[in-house]
Amino acid sequence: MHIIDADGHVAENPSLAIEAMKRWPQRVTVSADRRPRLVIEGRNYPEDRGPGAGCPPEHGISTASDINCRSVEGVLGDADRDSIDTMVLYPSLGLCAPSLEDPEFAAGFARLYNQWIADFCAPAAGRLHGVAVTPIEHGQLAIDVMREARGLGLVATLVPPALKTRNLDHPDLDPFYAAAVELDMPLGIHGAPGVHLPKIGVDRFTNYIQVHCISFPFDQMTAMTAMISGGVFDRHPKLRVAFLEAGVGWVPFFIDRLHEHFEKRGDWIERGWQRDPQDYLRAGNIFVTCESEEPILPGVIDVLGDDFIMYASDYPHWDGEWPESTKHLRTRSDISETAREKIGGLNAQRFYGLN
Repeated sequence: MHIIDADGHVAENPSLAIEAMKRWPQRVTVSADRRPRLVIEGRNYPEDRGPGAGCPPEHGISTASDINCRSVEGVLGDADRDSIDTMVLYPSLGLCAPSLEDPEFAAGFARLYNQWIADFCAPAAGRLHGVAVTPIEHGQLAIDVMREARGLGLVATLVPPALKTRNLDHPDLDPFYAAAVELDMPLGIHGAPGVHLPKIGVDRFTNYIQVHCISFPFDQMTAMTAMISGGVFDRHPKLRVAFLEAGVGWVPFFIDRLHEHFEKRGDWIERGWQRDPQDYLRAGNIFVTCESEEPILPGVIDVLGDDFIMYASDYPHWDGEWPESTKHLRTRSDISETAREKIGGLNAQRFYGLN
């Protein structure tokens, strides 16, 4: 079985931040307090205190022994230890890109990151694939950056679950989605607390662990509601979107909840809710990642099928299971061999367009 990690992360080594500080010394600095943080446009990244607190950077990486995530050679060696053949790498620091406010700076930072991750993956002989960031708040600039990223060989574009003043079904985003379809560029919906974007319900908590419990699944429910009920897949029927890092157990519950609202009151949506939520799963618009040990995985397959689920490690973050993130996928007896192969790699191959 060829195992593709559909949502790993790069732990950006200092070279990215150092280059950003050189290019934009007035916009990218290091805080002078006792807990050094990167300060971008006057905001801490991450903001790890107060409502919706993010993860303190010193605690973000797994404490598993011998993890070596700062170089290409180290990442490949770690992948070998976990029986991972191919990794798709989402950002860590780069998660800040969609929140940057000055358009030209946001575009410049995204271009810097995209070139950096393309260069990082290049020596890996096709085993590592980078995900682009783009200044999605800034219209045509976002499309231009995404188009350039596709030219660099990046295999998807990161999109946050909600923007500062808009949900993901806003009409202003339709040109962006149309461009993604034209470029055959899938979108990965990925949240992160503490990066100055809207977070659902986490304003009630200042403890990062409590924030982490809530933010990822609630954010994905928000994004899925917007894209399904807001008609994004009806207007862009070839768009592929993955809802990431919240597991897969929430999906049958939430698809059923959406189904009930579509069936009984779908006509209340202003622009018209045209299709049952499961139709978008069957059409290949919606993908979701899972952790391989999730006990409810067989039930999800039974209810919704196995064509939309992709294995993910979350390497090298603290909540991943490296170096045993593939163990259950390879050994559990409660899913079929066909499902194992789809979840382990075939679905990710199809979603990301990998050879």
